[in-house]
Amino acid sequence: MDEDGVDTENHLLTIGAFAARTRLSAKALRLYDRLGLLTPAYVDDVSGYRHYRADQSERARLVALLRRLDMPLARIAEIVELEEEQEGERAADEVATYWAAVEERLARQRALVDYLRARLSGRSSELYGKFEIETVDVPEQWVLTQRRHVLADELPLWIGTSLGRLEEGARECGGVAGAPFVAYHSEVSMESDGPAEACVPVADGAAARAWAAGQGRAWETRARREPARRLVYTRISKAQVANPQIHAVFEAVEAWIAQEGLEVAGPCREVYFADWNAAGPEDLVCDVAFPVM
Repeated sequence: MDEDGVDTENHLLTIGAFAARTRLSAKALRLYDRLGLLTPAYVDDVSGYRHYRADQSERARLVALLRRLDMPLARIAEIVELEEEQEGERAADEVATYWAAVEERLARQRALVDYLRARLSGRSSELYGKFEIETVDVPEQWVLTQRRHVLADELPLWIGTSLGRLEEGARECGGVAGAPFVAYHSEVSMESDGPAEACVPVADGAAARAWAAGQGRAWETRARREPARRLVYTRISKAQVANPQIHAVFEAVEAWIAQEGLEVAGPCREVYFADWNAAGPEDLVCDVAFPVM
C-alpha cells in the first residue's frame, strides 16, 4: 500500500483514496455498501477495511448523482444495473420517467400551496382572479352515464374507470359525440359522497338506450337525454384537478355567477376535453363548469 492508499500489487484503493477520487465521503460509501448499491471489491477480514477497484468510481458517481434527485434506492439500483449492462437508453428512459412523475407531483403541490396561502390569509378573492371565466352554449345531446356515491379519495380512480368504460360503450353507439364530463349532484368530499355521475355524449340515442339496457343494474348504467344548457366555466391544468385546491376553482366560478346576477340551473361538472394520460402537469385538460339561466 503506497502513501496515497493504493494497493499497487492488487490495484485496489482504500476507502479514503477511493473517496478522494470520486469526491464522495467515506460515510456515503459505507452507506452505499450497506444498501447494496456499491459493494467494495475487497473487505479485510481482520480490520474490516474496505477496498475498491478504480473502475468502480463511475458507478459511485452515478449513484451519487441519482441520489441528488431524491430517487428511491430501489430505483437507483435498477438504473445502475441497466447502465452496467450497457442498456444506456433504457436507463435514460427510467430517469426521464422518474423525473416526469416528480414534476407532476411538484405541480400539484404548487397549486395546493397557492390554494392554502389564499385560504389561510383570507385572500381567496385574489385567487379567484387568476381564473378566466367564460360562457358556452352546449346543444341537447344523448349521454351514457354511470352514477355512484363516492368519497373524494376514491374519485380519481372511479372517474378514469367509469369514463373509460362508457367511452367503450359509446363506440358501439355511433361514437363519442362530445367531451366526457362528471356531474356532481351533491358535494363530494371526505365526508360527503355525492353522488357523482360520469357522462359520455354519444351520436346515436337509440343505440345508447339499447346498450345501457344490456349492462345490468349492477353497473347503474343508463342513457338519457341531456338538455341544451348554457355553461359558465373556467379552464384548468392537470395539476389543478386535485383536492382540495380544485374547490377554489369551483368557488371562483360560483362567485362570478353571483356577481353577474345569474342563477345556477343544474349540477356543477368537470368536463375533460384532453387526453389525461398524455397531458403534462401544466397542460390544460378540464373545464370546471356550472349550468346557468
